[in-house]
Amino acid sequence: MACEWARFYDELGNKRRANALRKKAAALFQKVQRDFWDEESGFYAFALDGEKKKVLSVASNVGHCLWSGIVAPERAGCVAKRLMRKDMWTGWGIRTLSADHPAFNPYNYQTGAVWPHDNSLIAMGMRRYGFVAEASAVARDISGAASHFLLNQLPELYGGLQRDPTSFPVQYFGRKRAAGFGRRDTVHAAAGDAGAAARMRRAASSMSIPRCRTGYRTWTLTDLRLGRLCFDIRFWRDGKDTSSRC
Repeated sequence: MACEWARFYDELGNKRRANALRKKAAALFQKVQRDFWDEESGFYAFALDGEKKKVLSVASNVGHCLWSGIVAPERAGCVAKRLMRKDMWTGWGIRTLSADHPAFNPYNYQTGAVWPHDNSLIAMGMRRYGFVAEASAVARDISGAASHFLLNQLPELYGGLQRDPTSFPVQYFGRKRAAGFGRRDTVHAAAGDAGAAARMRRAASSMSIPRCRTGYRTWTLTDLRLGRLCFDIRFWRDGKDTSSRC
Protein backbone atom coordinates (compact mmCIF):
# COMPACT_ATOMS: atom_id res chain seq x y z
CA MET A 1 0.00 0.00 0.00
CA ALA A 2 2.85 2.39 0.77
CA CYS A 3 4.17 1.88 -2.77
CA GLU A 4 0.75 2.72 -4.22
CA TRP A 5 0.63 5.92 -2.19
CA ALA A 6 4.18 6.72 -3.30
CA ARG A 7 2.99 6.78 -6.93
CA PHE A 8 0.16 9.06 -5.87
CA TYR A 9 2.61 11.50 -4.31
CA ASP A 10 4.81 11.26 -7.41
CA GLU A 11 1.89 12.57 -9.45
CA LEU A 12 1.44 15.41 -6.97
CA GLY A 13 5.11 16.29 -7.31
CA ASN A 14 5.89 15.50 -3.67
CA LYS A 15 9.02 13.43 -4.24
CA ARG A 16 10.13 13.68 -0.62
CA ARG A 17 6.96 12.02 0.66
CA ALA A 18 7.02 9.44 -2.15
CA ASN A 19 10.61 8.41 -1.37
CA ALA A 20 9.87 8.21 2.36
CA LEU A 21 6.99 5.82 1.69
CA ARG A 22 9.15 3.66 -0.56
CA LYS A 23 11.82 3.40 2.14
CA LYS A 24 9.15 2.46 4.67
CA ALA A 25 7.79 -0.22 2.32
CA ALA A 26 11.28 -1.63 1.69
CA ALA A 27 11.98 -1.84 5.43
CA LEU A 28 8.67 -3.63 6.05
CA PHE A 29 9.39 -6.07 3.21
CA GLN A 30 12.76 -6.99 4.71
CA LYS A 31 11.27 -7.36 8.19
CA VAL A 32 8.57 -9.74 6.94
CA GLN A 33 11.14 -11.89 5.14
CA ARG A 34 13.39 -12.00 8.19
CA ASP A 35 10.82 -12.52 10.92
CA PHE A 36 7.99 -14.47 9.29
CA TRP A 37 9.47 -16.73 6.61
CA ASP A 38 10.07 -20.30 7.79
CA GLU A 39 12.53 -22.14 5.59
CA GLU A 40 11.71 -25.60 6.92
CA SER A 41 7.99 -25.43 6.18
CA GLY A 42 8.40 -23.25 3.08
CA PHE A 43 5.67 -20.91 4.28
CA TYR A 44 5.21 -17.68 6.18
CA ALA A 45 4.34 -17.82 9.87
CA PHE A 46 0.77 -16.97 10.79
CA ALA A 47 1.96 -14.71 13.63
CA LEU A 48 4.67 -14.15 16.23
CA ASP A 49 3.89 -15.07 19.83
CA GLY A 50 4.70 -13.02 22.93
CA GLU A 51 8.31 -14.14 22.77
CA LYS A 52 8.54 -13.33 19.05
CA LYS A 53 8.57 -17.01 18.12
CA LYS A 54 6.88 -18.07 14.90
CA VAL A 55 3.36 -19.47 15.04
CA LEU A 56 3.38 -21.91 12.13
CA SER A 57 -0.35 -22.54 11.81
CA VAL A 58 -1.24 -22.73 8.11
CA ALA A 59 -4.02 -20.24 7.40
CA SER A 60 -5.43 -18.45 4.38
CA ASN A 61 -4.20 -15.08 5.67
CA VAL A 62 -0.82 -15.69 4.03
CA GLY A 63 -2.62 -15.64 0.68
CA HIS A 64 -3.36 -11.97 1.32
CA CYS A 65 0.39 -11.41 1.39
CA LEU A 66 0.47 -12.52 -2.25
CA TRP A 67 -2.20 -9.96 -3.05
CA SER A 68 -0.31 -7.20 -1.25
CA GLY A 69 2.97 -8.02 -3.00
CA ILE A 70 4.98 -8.44 0.19
CA VAL A 71 5.91 -12.06 -0.64
CA ALA A 72 9.43 -12.40 -2.03
CA PRO A 73 9.16 -13.45 -5.71
CA GLU A 74 11.32 -16.53 -5.18
CA ARG A 75 8.97 -17.69 -2.40
CA ALA A 76 5.65 -17.02 -4.11
CA GLY A 77 5.54 -20.47 -5.72
CA CYS A 78 5.89 -22.18 -2.34
CA VAL A 79 3.06 -20.09 -0.90
CA ALA A 80 0.69 -20.65 -3.84
CA LYS A 81 1.30 -24.40 -3.94
CA ARG A 82 0.91 -24.74 -0.15
CA LEU A 83 -2.48 -23.06 -0.29
CA MET A 84 -3.57 -25.52 -2.98
CA ARG A 85 -2.77 -28.63 -0.94
CA LYS A 86 -5.73 -30.75 0.11
CA ASP A 87 -5.72 -29.66 3.75
CA MET A 88 -6.35 -26.08 2.57
CA TRP A 89 -8.08 -26.38 -0.79
CA THR A 90 -11.53 -27.95 -0.52
CA GLY A 91 -12.51 -27.98 -4.18
CA TRP A 92 -15.07 -25.30 -3.23
CA GLY A 93 -12.37 -22.79 -2.28
CA ILE A 94 -9.52 -22.35 0.20
CA ARG A 95 -10.22 -22.80 3.90
CA THR A 96 -9.37 -20.21 6.52
CA LEU A 97 -7.40 -22.84 8.47
CA SER A 98 -5.67 -26.10 7.56
CA ALA A 99 -7.70 -29.28 8.09
CA ASP A 100 -4.60 -30.70 9.81
CA HIS A 101 -4.73 -28.12 12.59
CA PRO A 102 -6.07 -29.33 15.99
CA ALA A 103 -8.54 -26.40 16.08
CA PHE A 104 -9.95 -27.09 12.62
CA ASN A 105 -13.72 -27.03 12.30
CA PRO A 106 -15.18 -26.77 8.78
CA TYR A 107 -18.34 -25.17 10.17
CA ASN A 108 -16.58 -22.52 12.24
CA TYR A 109 -16.28 -18.89 11.26
CA GLN A 110 -12.48 -18.43 11.37
CA THR A 111 -11.12 -21.97 11.81
CA GLY A 112 -12.06 -23.86 8.67
CA ALA A 113 -14.87 -22.22 6.72
CA VAL A 114 -14.48 -20.88 3.16
CA TRP A 115 -14.85 -17.13 2.58
CA PRO A 116 -15.43 -15.94 -1.03
CA HIS A 117 -13.97 -12.52 -0.18
CA ASP A 118 -10.87 -14.17 1.29
CA ASN A 119 -10.50 -16.40 -1.76
CA SER A 120 -10.88 -13.53 -4.22
CA LEU A 121 -7.89 -11.74 -2.67
CA ILE A 122 -5.87 -14.97 -2.74
CA ALA A 123 -6.74 -15.55 -6.40
CA MET A 124 -5.70 -12.01 -7.30
CA GLY A 125 -2.45 -12.55 -5.42
CA MET A 126 -1.74 -15.79 -7.25
CA ARG A 127 -2.29 -14.08 -10.56
CA ARG A 128 -0.08 -11.17 -9.50
CA TYR A 129 2.87 -13.56 -9.23
CA GLY A 130 2.02 -15.42 -12.44
CA PHE A 131 0.22 -18.47 -11.01
CA VAL A 132 -2.72 -18.16 -13.36
CA ALA A 133 -3.75 -21.83 -13.31
CA GLU A 134 -4.02 -21.78 -9.52
CA ALA A 135 -5.89 -18.46 -9.54
CA SER A 136 -8.28 -19.80 -12.16
CA ALA A 137 -8.91 -22.96 -10.14
CA VAL A 138 -9.86 -20.90 -7.08
CA ALA A 139 -12.15 -18.65 -9.15
CA ARG A 140 -13.76 -21.70 -10.77
CA ASP A 141 -14.43 -23.30 -7.39
CA ILE A 142 -16.02 -20.20 -5.88
CA SER A 143 -18.13 -19.67 -9.02
CA GLY A 144 -19.24 -23.30 -8.84
CA ALA A 145 -20.19 -22.92 -5.20
CA ALA A 146 -22.36 -19.91 -6.06
CA SER A 147 -24.65 -22.10 -8.17
CA HIS A 148 -25.71 -23.93 -5.01
CA PHE A 149 -27.08 -20.81 -3.32
CA LEU A 150 -30.29 -18.87 -3.90
CA LEU A 151 -30.08 -16.59 -6.97
CA ASN A 152 -26.41 -17.64 -7.39
CA GLN A 153 -25.58 -15.18 -4.63
CA LEU A 154 -22.49 -16.04 -2.63
CA PRO A 155 -22.91 -15.86 1.15
CA GLU A 156 -20.32 -14.31 3.41
CA LEU A 157 -18.92 -17.79 4.05
CA TYR A 158 -19.81 -21.49 3.87
CA GLY A 159 -18.57 -24.76 5.31
CA GLY A 160 -15.06 -25.90 4.45
CA LEU A 161 -16.04 -29.45 3.56
CA GLN A 162 -14.03 -31.43 1.02
CA ARG A 163 -15.58 -31.57 -2.42
CA ASP A 164 -16.56 -34.95 -3.86
CA PRO A 165 -19.14 -36.13 -6.45
CA THR A 166 -21.94 -36.19 -3.85
CA SER A 167 -21.11 -33.10 -1.75
CA PHE A 168 -22.20 -29.48 -1.99
CA PRO A 169 -21.25 -26.27 -0.11
CA VAL A 170 -23.19 -25.77 3.12
CA GLN A 171 -24.06 -22.21 4.07
CA TYR A 172 -22.79 -21.11 7.46
CA PHE A 173 -25.34 -20.73 10.25
CA GLY A 174 -24.42 -17.96 12.65
CA ARG A 175 -25.98 -16.61 15.78
CA LYS A 176 -27.55 -13.20 15.45
CA ARG A 177 -29.50 -11.12 17.93
CA ALA A 178 -33.00 -9.86 17.29
CA ALA A 179 -35.09 -7.91 19.81
CA GLY A 180 -32.78 -9.08 22.57
CA PHE A 181 -33.24 -12.79 21.83
CA GLY A 182 -30.70 -15.14 20.24
CA ARG A 183 -31.83 -16.94 17.10
CA ARG A 184 -30.27 -19.08 14.40
CA ASP A 185 -29.98 -17.41 11.03
CA THR A 186 -27.96 -17.83 7.87
CA VAL A 187 -25.16 -15.39 7.12
CA HIS A 188 -25.74 -13.61 3.81
CA ALA A 189 -23.33 -11.53 1.79
CA ALA A 190 -21.49 -8.80 3.70
CA ALA A 191 -20.26 -5.45 2.43
CA GLY A 192 -16.74 -6.82 2.09
CA ASP A 193 -17.97 -9.41 -0.42
CA ALA A 194 -19.28 -6.84 -2.91
CA GLY A 195 -16.12 -6.97 -5.03
CA ALA A 196 -15.44 -10.70 -4.70
CA ALA A 197 -17.14 -11.72 -7.97
CA ALA A 198 -15.37 -8.98 -9.93
CA ARG A 199 -11.99 -9.95 -8.46
CA MET A 200 -12.63 -13.60 -9.32
CA ARG A 201 -13.34 -12.67 -12.92
CA ARG A 202 -10.16 -10.60 -13.12
CA ALA A 203 -8.12 -13.42 -11.59
CA ALA A 204 -9.41 -15.99 -14.08
CA SER A 205 -9.33 -13.95 -17.28
CA SER A 206 -7.08 -11.56 -19.12
CA MET A 207 -8.19 -8.79 -21.45
CA SER A 208 -4.70 -8.47 -22.93
CA ILE A 209 -4.27 -12.16 -23.80
CA PRO A 210 -7.75 -13.73 -24.12
CA ARG A 211 -7.51 -17.37 -23.10
CA CYS A 212 -9.94 -19.76 -21.47
CA ARG A 213 -8.09 -20.85 -18.35
CA THR A 214 -8.01 -24.27 -16.74
CA GLY A 215 -11.47 -25.47 -15.75
CA TYR A 216 -13.43 -23.20 -18.12
CA ARG A 217 -14.67 -24.46 -21.51
CA THR A 218 -16.40 -21.17 -22.31
CA TRP A 219 -16.09 -17.63 -21.02
CA THR A 220 -18.46 -14.78 -21.94
CA LEU A 221 -17.98 -11.09 -21.22
CA THR A 222 -21.24 -9.20 -21.65
CA ASP A 223 -22.26 -5.57 -22.04
CA LEU A 224 -18.76 -4.28 -22.85
CA ARG A 225 -18.62 -0.59 -23.80
CA LEU A 226 -16.27 1.09 -26.26
CA GLY A 227 -17.35 4.63 -27.03
CA ARG A 228 -20.95 4.30 -28.22
CA LEU A 229 -20.58 0.61 -29.01
CA CYS A 230 -22.00 -2.09 -26.75
CA PHE A 231 -21.04 -5.71 -27.40
CA ASP A 232 -20.40 -9.16 -25.92
CA ILE A 233 -17.35 -11.39 -26.43
CA ARG A 234 -17.47 -15.18 -26.10
CA PHE A 235 -14.32 -17.31 -25.73
CA TRP A 236 -14.27 -21.09 -26.01
CA ARG A 237 -11.71 -23.86 -25.96
CA ASP A 238 -11.20 -26.29 -28.82
CA GLY A 239 -8.53 -28.72 -27.68
CA LYS A 240 -5.51 -26.58 -26.80
CA ASP A 241 -6.70 -23.62 -28.88
CA THR A 242 -8.92 -20.74 -27.79
CA SER A 243 -11.35 -19.05 -30.18
CA SER A 244 -13.47 -15.92 -29.73
CA ARG A 245 -16.42 -14.20 -31.31
CA CYS A 246 -18.15 -10.84 -30.75
